[in-house]
Amino acid sequence: MKKPSPLPKHLKKYVVAQNYSRYTPEDQAVWRYIMRQLKSYLKENAHPCYADGLKKTGLTTDSIPRISDMNSMLNKFSWGAVPVSGFIPPAAFMEFQSLGYLPIACEMRSVDHIHYTPAPDIVHEAAGHAPILIDKNFSNYLKAYAEVASHAIISDQDMDLYESIRLLSDAKEKPGTPQKQIAKLEENLEKKSKAIRYISEAGLLGRMNWWTAEYGLIGSLNKPKIYGAGLLSSISESRECLQPKVKKVPFSMDCLNYSYDITEPQPQLFVTPSFRVLTNILNDLGSTMAYSQGGELGLNKALKARTVNTVQLNSGLQISGIVNSYEEKDKKISFVKFSGPTQLSYKYTELKGHNSKYHSHGYSTPVGRLKGASKCLSQMTAIELKKAGIVKNKVCVLTYESGIIVTGRLTNILSKSGTNLVFSFKDCSVVYNNQILFHPDWGNFDLSCGESIPSVFGGPADRAAYGETADFVAKKLKPKKLSPKQAKLMEIYSEIRSIRKSKSKSTNRVYGLFKKYKASHSSHWLLGLELYELSLHKDLEQSYKDEIYNYLNLLSLKPESRIYLNDGIKIANKII
Repeated sequence: MKKPSPLPKHLKKYVVAQNYSRYTPEDQAVWRYIMRQLKSYLKENAHPCYADGLKKTGLTTDSIPRISDMNSMLNKFSWGAVPVSGFIPPAAFMEFQSLGYLPIACEMRSVDHIHYTPAPDIVHEAAGHAPILIDKNFSNYLKAYAEVASHAIISDQDMDLYESIRLLSDAKEKPGTPQKQIAKLEENLEKKSKAIRYISEAGLLGRMNWWTAEYGLIGSLNKPKIYGAGLLSSISESRECLQPKVKKVPFSMDCLNYSYDITEPQPQLFVTPSFRVLTNILNDLGSTMAYSQGGELGLNKALKARTVNTVQLNSGLQISGIVNSYEEKDKKISFVKFSGPTQLSYKYTELKGHNSKYHSHGYSTPVGRLKGASKCLSQMTAIELKKAGIVKNKVCVLTYESGIIVTGRLTNILSKSGTNLVFSFKDCSVVYNNQILFHPDWGNFDLSCGESIPSVFGGPADRAAYGETADFVAKKLKPKKLSPKQAKLMEIYSEIRSIRKSKSKSTNRVYGLFKKYKASHSSHWLLGLELYELSLHKDLEQSYKDEIYNYLNLLSLKPESRIYLNDGIKIANKII
């Protein structure tokens, strides 16, 4: 199998060190609890490749995975894994996946969010997404989806909404966040949601991703199986989703009409008969998007988005910036204007001298064929240009079919592979029906060669060279600070892990830890469950086992820990 290509430089800034020592013994216990619960339920209810996928991607029950190990395992399936920190910009996430890399959030959910966390974490990314990647058809779909999504036009309000979701999710997952702060962030998210003017291409792709890779079901409507990572990584949702109260809908393009709420269980889920159907629907969606349609449709989407997008001319020249306005004549685009930093590229590589700093205040250019010309300006030979009066270091007059007239001294012609891309002028004016589109006092004028716009797509053509857009910067992982009491708690968790790995009976050690737990840490139900599981496998005297079991039963009467302990005890006794 072919390994993914090396990461481009501009994506490396989102990669962090996993720093495995950050995970506390309690983190390891949380992972262990979740994986035991999930594997028990999903062995019958997940896609058939799930169990095999866990093994083949290097995921075990007892330990949080090392992402470097997962990377090596995924390489066998033409994928790689990179450690990231929480949310990363949508465009970056999609670019990672389009290149064959699964971004895996290094964070581990807390015991308080053991059934579900709104923030990206290693359970969701590793145990949710990775196992299904071994299915070739799903793998192909995910890469194709990422490629399409990386071209989607995202709006400024999408970015605001995404940032609001990120801040709220992080706050909810962070222990000790004041309820007032969470309430304020929830209010802000609701405000941003209501402010959305329209559903952008990125918004539609987001819905498709949600109803497939995150919350998708596969098979028959009557007995579907789970393949979506959001379901595969959530104990509660994986159980609830197959219940009759959750409506099952045949997967189709209609899923784009269904919004979703990340804070609530989903009222309906979509069932695809096969992963190939996902790819077919994706192709149908891609054919309607601006990168496929171009022209006025594409420009209108870019105009509404108010974000950096790329307008590609038929010559292959790519103009990246915020579309400010455009003109048309006889249903043909005749002039395009950009505001803010603008980049000119060819085949996704920035043209020398035409970066976003040089065109920092915006850019504009006529589009179309010269009046009386038999071909596009980009395809004219030197002889044809001379015949049209277009000669370097001479004052030239270019009259377009639209009526736009460019007059100025031609100083340079930038060409690539025999294609004229940019004509540079000094002392230049651009006019249309006595309307000044460019004045000589505004500086030099760089005219882009092209007569049509076959594609408009999201983001700059050369992302690495363009510089930062509206993307937020990925946060870095901070070491956890433990109080003295928390440190004592971790010592007990750590000793339990040590005893579990040892071959000795360790009867006195296990019971001694239970007495410590009962005396100082009885509010920590997971620690009690770990001790109970240990008592079953270390041949403790029956009276000790009974004492631990009875104590856990008392704790399970508390509403806040009842479901967790009951489920854990069932798994430990192997009666599920």
